Amino acid sequence: MTCRCYLAYEVEETIADGGGVEYLLDKHVAAARRRCPSLERKRISPHVLRHSAAMDLLQHGVDRSVIALWLGHESVETTQMYLHASLEMKEQALAKTTPLNVPAGRYRPDDQLLAFLRSL
Repeated sequence: MTCRCYLAYEVEETIADGGGVEYLLDKHVAAARRRCPSLERKRISPHVLRHSAAMDLLQHGVDRSVIALWLGHESVETTQMYLHASLEMKEQALAKTTPLNVPAGRYRPDDQLLAFLRSL
C-alpha cells in the first residue's frame, strides 16, 4: 500500500468512528511517517487533504461543479482555489492543440540556451 493510500485509509477509518479531524489527522500522520519516512518532508493538513481529493477528482474527469458541491462550496468560482492543473493535465491540453508542423513532446532546450540562461 502506498504512503498516500495508507494515510487516507487510516484517517477515513478513524473519522468513521467519530473522532476529531485535526486530532485524528495528526495521529495518523505520525503513524504513517513511521512507515513512510518520505512523509517527514510533507506538510499534511485537512486543507491539503481537501485539495488533494479535489485534484484527484478533477484528474479523473469529474466536473468542476460536482467537485464544488462535494466540497460544500456555494459556487464553482470558490472551488477554483483548489483546482490547479497538474503538469500532466497541461501537457494533455497542449497535445490537443499542437499544430501539425510542430513535433509533439516536451520542449528540450539545447546546451547553448541552457548555458546562456545559467549566465544570467
